[in-house]
Amino acid sequence: MDASTALLTDRYELTMVDAALRSGTAGRASVFEVFARSLPAGRRYGVVAGTGRLLELVSRFRFGDAELAWLAENAVVSSRTLDWLADYRFTGTIRGYHEGELYFPDSPILTVESGFAEGVLLETLVLSVLNYDSAVAGAASRMVSAARGRPLAEMGSRRTGERSAVAAARAAYIVGFGATSNLEAGRSWGVPTMGTAAHAFTMLHDSEEEAFRAQVEALGASTTLLVDTYDVARGVETAVRVAGPGLGAVRLDSGDLLTLVASVRRRLDELGNSGTRITVTNDLDEYAIAALAAAPVDSYGVGTSLVTGSGHPASGMVYKLVSREGPDGSMVPVAKRSASKATHGGRKHPVRLFGADGRAALEAVYVGGSDDASGAAAPAAGGRDLVVPLMVDGEAEQRMLGVAGVQAARRHHTQVLAELPDQAFRLAAGDPAVRTELRQL
Repeated sequence: MDASTALLTDRYELTMVDAALRSGTAGRASVFEVFARSLPAGRRYGVVAGTGRLLELVSRFRFGDAELAWLAENAVVSSRTLDWLADYRFTGTIRGYHEGELYFPDSPILTVESGFAEGVLLETLVLSVLNYDSAVAGAASRMVSAARGRPLAEMGSRRTGERSAVAAARAAYIVGFGATSNLEAGRSWGVPTMGTAAHAFTMLHDSEEEAFRAQVEALGASTTLLVDTYDVARGVETAVRVAGPGLGAVRLDSGDLLTLVASVRRRLDELGNSGTRITVTNDLDEYAIAALAAAPVDSYGVGTSLVTGSGHPASGMVYKLVSREGPDGSMVPVAKRSASKATHGGRKHPVRLFGADGRAALEAVYVGGSDDASGAAAPAAGGRDLVVPLMVDGEAEQRMLGVAGVQAARRHHTQVLAELPDQAFRLAAGDPAVRTELRQL
């Protein structure tokens, strides 16, 4: 986990630094902001995820001998810039939404304050982490809501990249999934792991009964037996015969689940295994989970849909310069005016306001005000400030890191989800549940 992350970036980040060093603007105080112009189509809220792992990656964003040698061999930047990169470490400040927090269009999710060169180098790394992790977290949170309290497990490692799989398991756990099949997510982030056997284990043996007996002998009668390799009805009967009334669960990974689950439940009860649970794992997404709400399903395992953000594998977040040092040393708001891609200049401070029912009603984003490092003052009485310190003078907030940071994010998400109005949990396409309003100070 000590490897450099400095080349996990785009070439133009370094060429901008090269040119800024030549022009004398590399050290200009700058404020960069991460936000999304819109939510994924039809979504009513987004979830900030990846922050804790991003802070660890920023801490390792250093150019060692190997990285510098490769840059030199490929003539990416000048020798002067290579010398500057050799001493690089981020010494600025990062503030933003707590991991697990909800966001809406134009929410200033993350703010990076530093010299221009220090901050612009982080753009690609910041976006690659937040865009993916938040996409997974947003989809997973909808699945948790659709499950109505029934447990969910993440099991999508074989449907994405090997490092993305770990990130996805982490993001899913933050928003309420109970476990993952991915062992590295367990080791690195403390996500509980689970898993028993695949169809291959059944087919390895001369009969389904032999396979079940081998699994029960190894894992105990409370294990979960996969009963749909050949014939579900026979598989259920064999599972009960082998494991007895102590059989923990049976798993269904194919077929018409709505019909199949009901018949399996009836048969288990007829055989005296009313305590045996049913878990389903067949190409589920939030809509399939919701469709099974009235079925006797006890838990779900979700793979492809989760690790691909349920059709939205990126969150559409961007990283833009919103303020920079002017000739007299004061901070000057800057903004793009491009068609369909205009931005709002100036430092911002978001506050979530609540209605008489205690539910979130407005994301008030105050623009301007104080130019000091703490940002604009929060003027809204009764609102909840959304900005927390994440990295100060290049040092990450320890409470946001590692296993403890994941647990803190999980708790935070549970708390803030309760603030949403009821319509936020509808799966049908609709407008964001909370409106964002920019207010000039």
